[in-house]
Amino acid sequence: MDWLTNTKIPVGLWARAIFDWINAHFGGVIDSLAQFIENTFEFIVDALLLPPPLAAVLVLTALGWLLQRRWQSAALIFFGFLFVINQGYWEETMQTLTLVVLACAACMGIGVPVGIAGAHNPRFYQSIVPVLDLMQTLPTFVYLIPTIVLFGIGIVPGLVATVIFVLPAPIRLTYLGISSTPTALVEAAQAFGATKRQLLWKVELPSALPQIMAGLNQAIMLSLSMVVIAGLVGADGLGVPVVRALNTVNTALGFESGFIIVIVAIMLDRTLRVRRK
Repeated sequence: MDWLTNTKIPVGLWARAIFDWINAHFGGVIDSLAQFIENTFEFIVDALLLPPPLAAVLVLTALGWLLQRRWQSAALIFFGFLFVINQGYWEETMQTLTLVVLACAACMGIGVPVGIAGAHNPRFYQSIVPVLDLMQTLPTFVYLIPTIVLFGIGIVPGLVATVIFVLPAPIRLTYLGISSTPTALVEAAQAFGATKRQLLWKVELPSALPQIMAGLNQAIMLSLSMVVIAGLVGADGLGVPVVRALNTVNTALGFESGFIIVIVAIMLDRTLRVRRK
């Protein structure tokens, strides 16, 4: 078997050469993008931290009520954030929420159009399925290496790695929702002379809305699962105390910060869940 190992295919060297080439030729663009992301992140965090925590809690509770029209959801948000304040993780929670919002905005902004295109063009979707599988199965830490090379340490590599890991979920669920639109609805719309754009906006998207919202829900949950990994590369948020607890074997710190992540996940899940009528 020596002949096989001696003729090793230099996959790793090829990958390093590609990223070195990208860094050498597009370093200025990458630096500008990284600066824009950092400025956006800091702006949103500062806006969330500007009002007193209790005032922000009331606003977030009212938002939850408007989205769900259920006192149970509003109460969950209110007492959940009170618990966050009680534990002393308000700033870290706002940083984590900002990371989740930016990651989900990027994933839904890319994933929904790609899912729609895949539903309308099965060949295109089949061609990207291996890429989606690779994005979901490749160990997340592998993403961090090239992102650190390109963007350095901080929030940007954590956000980019999160987007890569999360993106397949909204693409797959959007594709599922659009392609599962009842044939009778499509044929009825076409019989009344609907254009392709009208068919998309008035038939397919309303029919696929539960699946698209499920994609958003999955994007949020997967983004929160990346909080700790993002903390390893210097991203602010609830991942930082978890990493600190891991390094110092601090059970109390690790449990309370991890429990805060669970509370945030439950609040977001209940707030954005689509209720069946």
